[in-house]
Amino acid sequence: MAFEKEIKEYDDLRSKYQTLVVDRMNKEEYVKYNEVLFSTHSCAIEGNSFSVDDTRELKEKGLGMIPAGKTLFEAFEMLDHFEAFESMVQNLQHPLDETLLKEINRRVTSHTLTYRAPDATPGEYTTTDMAAGDTVFGDHEELIARVPRLLESTEQTIVSAATHPMVVAARFHGFYEYLHPFRDGNGRTGRLVSNYILLRMGHPLLIIPSEARQEYIAALRMIRTEATDEHLVRFFFKMAVKRMQEEMKQKEANTKRFSTFLF
Repeated sequence: MAFEKEIKEYDDLRSKYQTLVVDRMNKEEYVKYNEVLFSTHSCAIEGNSFSVDDTRELKEKGLGMIPAGKTLFEAFEMLDHFEAFESMVQNLQHPLDETLLKEINRRVTSHTLTYRAPDATPGEYTTTDMAAGDTVFGDHEELIARVPRLLESTEQTIVSAATHPMVVAARFHGFYEYLHPFRDGNGRTGRLVSNYILLRMGHPLLIIPSEARQEYIAALRMIRTEATDEHLVRFFFKMAVKRMQEEMKQKEANTKRFSTFLF
């Protein structure tokens, strides 16, 4: 079995994480905790400077309290991500199709796309070829024509449940980012859909920390340069395991701390 070692480590840890962390938290509070953490890091990968505390404050107080030193654009980008995340969570029963994909992108770029591409429409595919970083993407019409096949194939894989959810989420992400069908927000959209796959298949959210940005980009690049998604799949497992380990360790430390009080 491919990725047998990674799957075993992840599944063993996931069972403990579910019992020790997820099941012992209020479901609504756990979702809110994930929303703030995921939004912070997903937007930070794209250059947003909001910290976790900044994001939580924006979530609680809205535009009435933009943290000092932060721009209105960054605040709108984060608010758009909240909208997209909440819509994604509410639509886990919806099949993975173009309607869902376009709706997620529409929400994630709703208030920011006009600043970056005034001629583009949120939630609609690009009408021009694109480049980002050191990558010139392929012919946009040919790549967009492949999107329905990717979505259909992924949906069939989700329904069959024959492939491990983390492998499905990672492989979808790699293929999707290669196609890069929207004018903006492809990274955020791709990470949201990967988590839609995980949540729909009963697994915890995957949060790629902004500190791992270079490793993440390198894993995506290897799909193009080495024609394999093995590195991205292993990266997804690595990030998932690291998060669960850190949160369980943090809970244990915070439980033991201050067992006695000395004044």
